[in-house]
Amino acid sequence: MEVTESTVVATPATQKNVYSVWAIPPEEVGARLKKIMEGLKSDFGGPHFEPHVTVVGAINLTADDAAKKFKSACEGLKAYNCSVDRVATGTFFYQCVYLLLHPNAEVVEASAHCCAHFGYSNSTPYMPHLSLLYADLTDDEKKKAQEKANALDDSIDKLSFPITRLALWKTDTGDKTLKSWEKVAECNLIPN
Repeated sequence: MEVTESTVVATPATQKNVYSVWAIPPEEVGARLKKIMEGLKSDFGGPHFEPHVTVVGAINLTADDAAKKFKSACEGLKAYNCSVDRVATGTFFYQCVYLLLHPNAEVVEASAHCCAHFGYSNSTPYMPHLSLLYADLTDDEKKKAQEKANALDDSIDKLSFPITRLALWKTDTGDKTLKSWEKVAECNLIPN
């Protein structure tokens, strides 16, 4: 008897994609951030993306599972406040130049709450941040981009804002153009 390998066809119900949960700043804050982001993009390149604070990092899930976990994570989660510490630079593409946020209890607990619902664990402690530029730059270029961000909005390091919405995004981290990234769902958090 000959044994042949069967091909498993991924259906929408079984196909896994990479998802992330983002905290969305209020519209007026988003507009302010987009001005900085566009200014950096014009000088340093990089793809366009919406201002956000990652709450749950990239995790492989089916669409149904991601939607269910997102819904359960949003239930019972209250709106919370974020405040910027400073403009910082990172060591990889998705954390090139960003606003480092104060890791206050509300911010850290919101991430821990959502991560628990998603079964997501990270090997490093949560570092709340809001990226301003995705790019592969040299250290000198990052320093220039950091200086430009501060020059474009000299009070950005004093910014505080409420998080009242979360969004579930499909985020294929292998796609550095971000063209395949798409918002799947959004929820309003319980007012504080």
